[in-house]
Amino acid sequence: MNPRKKVDLKLIIIGALGVGKTSLLHQYVHKTFYEDYQTTLGASILSKIIILDDTTLKLQIWDTGGQERFRSMVSTFYKGSDGCILAFDVTDLESFEALNTWRGDVLAKIIPVEQSYPMVVLGNKIDLADRQVSREVAQGWCKEKDIPYFEVSAKNDINVVQAFETLAGQALSRVSGCGSNTCLDCPLGQEN
Repeated sequence: MNPRKKVDLKLIIIGALGVGKTSLLHQYVHKTFYEDYQTTLGASILSKIIILDDTTLKLQIWDTGGQERFRSMVSTFYKGSDGCILAFDVTDLESFEALNTWRGDVLAKIIPVEQSYPMVVLGNKIDLADRQVSREVAQGWCKEKDIPYFEVSAKNDINVVQAFETLAGQALSRVSGCGSNTCLDCPLGQEN
């Protein structure tokens, strides 16, 4: 298989402190899970190349810090993104309740503001027993906003690939037709 089209996509993963954003990203990119927790300061970036719908995608995934004190700095990373993962911890009700704020922050920074901006919601840590957010509650919130929802476990690699690739597919659909400078088939600075 030699896909002709090549597209770069910038994806962001956001959510409250400690929901497992970094663990989800490392599980997706490296197939690894680390038990020791380290706070992300600002943002870190990982890349992964995948083939989707006969198109080679280079995903540049920005992992953002969830601490309140980094909120204004982190929001500058939203600009130019092609899609967003909103993550929460199913064992932490506050992290779920904060999704509205995180979603609003992203939509406020996306220029132009578009209702079709690709997003997925990940309810992480489904491997833990002390669940505070039911699947039904999370699905209801997502259905209301027309955002796909995935129950995931970074630790046990449950639904992680499906979630990231669903977002990649949505982002690809949005930029297909080479409407932005992310399409590598276009000469630099030109759009089709």
